[in-house]
Amino acid sequence: MKLHILGASGSGVTTLGNALAHYLDIPYFDSDNYFWLPTVPPFSQRRDAAERNAMISTELAKQDSWVFGGSVVNWGENVFPVFDLIVFLWIPAPVRMQRLRAREQQRYGEALETDPVLRKSHDAFMQWAADYDEQTGVANRTFDVHRKWLSEQSVPVLEIAGDVSIEERMDKVLAWWNMHHK
Repeated sequence: MKLHILGASGSGVTTLGNALAHYLDIPYFDSDNYFWLPTVPPFSQRRDAAERNAMISTELAKQDSWVFGGSVVNWGENVFPVFDLIVFLWIPAPVRMQRLRAREQQRYGEALETDPVLRKSHDAFMQWAADYDEQTGVANRTFDVHRKWLSEQSVPVLEIAGDVSIEERMDKVLAWWNMHHK
């Protein structure tokens, strides 16, 4: 199984990816680990695209089955093997943004209020994340961009919309897989 999961930040991509990988006993790869250099604070310096693509291609080639989470729009051609299934997650913007606020608070705590550099980074991230649905020009990763990319794919796409539980999402993916790979 070569499964790709994508959606807006805060839609549950990493949660679903990790849960499926654990359940299926296969590795989970997160796009953030390749897109961003490890920095403090995190997510502040992009990795060189050629290096990123070489890293992920090498890692995935070592595995027969895996789950890959995160958007790969504009990563280039021939970076990934052909996916068996793409899962697109969508949840309403207010729910997603609340999840992101809670995650950021849990991740950084009171430093969000006391560290001006972190606060500025956080505010920019939240504006970027909101732009997924609002599409004011802040983000290059939007609902419309994902929709266009999905329409160009030659592999099956399973869309899971709404604020449904992780168990329901897993059931939908596994049911689709079992139906199409007997």
